[in-house]
Amino acid sequence: MKWELNRLSEIPLTKQIYQAIADKILSNLIAAGTLLPSVRNLSKELKVSTDTVIQAYRDLEKDGFITRLQGKGTFVNQREQKPVPKSPNTLPYAWQLSVQDYLPRAYFSNHAQSHEKNNLSISRINPGLFPNRFIEKLISDELLQNSKSISTYGEIQGDKELREVFARYLKKEHKLKTSPQDLLITCGSQQGIELVAKSFVGPGDFVMVEAPTYPAAIDIFRSRGASIIQVPVDQQGLRVDLLDPLVEKYKPRLIYTIPNFQNPTGAVLSFPRRQELLHIAQRTNTLIVEDDPWSEIYFDGCPPLPLKSLDTYGHVIYLKGSKIIGPGCRIGVLAANGTLLSRLIAAKGLSDLGTPLLNQKVVSLLLDSKRISTHTEKLRTALEIRRDMITEMLKKLPDVVTVNVPTGGLNYWITLPACVNTDNLLYEAKKEGVSFMPGSAFYAHAPECHHLRICFSSVDEYSLQDGVHKLFKVMNRAVKGRKE
Repeated sequence: MKWELNRLSEIPLTKQIYQAIADKILSNLIAAGTLLPSVRNLSKELKVSTDTVIQAYRDLEKDGFITRLQGKGTFVNQREQKPVPKSPNTLPYAWQLSVQDYLPRAYFSNHAQSHEKNNLSISRINPGLFPNRFIEKLISDELLQNSKSISTYGEIQGDKELREVFARYLKKEHKLKTSPQDLLITCGSQQGIELVAKSFVGPGDFVMVEAPTYPAAIDIFRSRGASIIQVPVDQQGLRVDLLDPLVEKYKPRLIYTIPNFQNPTGAVLSFPRRQELLHIAQRTNTLIVEDDPWSEIYFDGCPPLPLKSLDTYGHVIYLKGSKIIGPGCRIGVLAANGTLLSRLIAAKGLSDLGTPLLNQKVVSLLLDSKRISTHTEKLRTALEIRRDMITEMLKKLPDVVTVNVPTGGLNYWITLPACVNTDNLLYEAKKEGVSFMPGSAFYAHAPECHHLRICFSSVDEYSLQDGVHKLFKVMNRAVKGRKE
């Protein structure tokens, strides 16, 4: 009995288990008389508590789907009359459960479309913090002066003008010396990860990621059939000291890392660890995928130089998205060298024949304008004010709750007592009109379910304060309830 729970859903895990088994019984995918897995085995397979499975089995028995026989097990009932499932709208399509898919869990997440007013789950910048009027004028001017931007394809590698602008920008902002010929324009940094995975990762390959890490990266590597090896993160970022024996044992195709303001912990990889990580990559010929979404957003001093700026032999593939200029642009840049880049360009051509030209032209104009420096400085100031405001609020949490105060980026990583499951906490929070990202979403396996991530930049300041205040109430109830 194999399926994956959607730990990002507002539907409690108990109800998800109930519905999955009920749908399979109604679709005749589980025959009458079938012995279901024991509570212990199913809880182990789904990585949930035994209490969660016990409650799901009780509800299924109550509705006539199963019978539990002491000392013998749990069996599917004969169905003379069909019980009514708890989600009637799924009944007409219950047969579709027999259609196998290869989609990983996060694609089913509804957080991006969450209707909570206080949605603190998605790591993004509030639209009101962008120079929208200026961008609107750039789009209008581009269409007036070059209407072909919307009616023609650009180069697969990306518009030459934008690659030249990005090369200057990376050198100025990140001390990363690269040439336009070594850059590939992507539809956001997530596509960059996908192109790398499509090019260099196949079924059975090992991939190393930080634990915790960016959920979409986990899903992309999984979709390629890779086995994921997790390496812990501490206050100084990736535990590079643990890599040597792991690399020797598994010989991974690549190591995926977020050195600056790591998602979700906010950790910054120390300079000595950066040097050691590069040394390991060079010694073992292992690729490093460096994801750098928001190194411009720093509050307590610039972060260290990118790994790519220290890379002598082309082991690092560098990715940067469009977080600070507007994620809706769907523009990212990938920096790589030699035949790695040529193969990534080929993969890009197979995906979409190139990033939309109009978007590239507008981003080129924005990055090449004086306005970008002013915008970035204002954005840092606005987000630092929010960071400081939330830090003060978080000081009122119980001592058993620990908080990683970010020195940059957009997120807080909060750790509750190990007995508090934030998957269940999310369900309670949504009743109060607030959402967050539960810790389990950031692990490939063996999730630590007592963490959560909140983004302090996604909503306006009033909604942010209101959301954090409501979340406090939910967390305090959970902590107090576990003590009693």
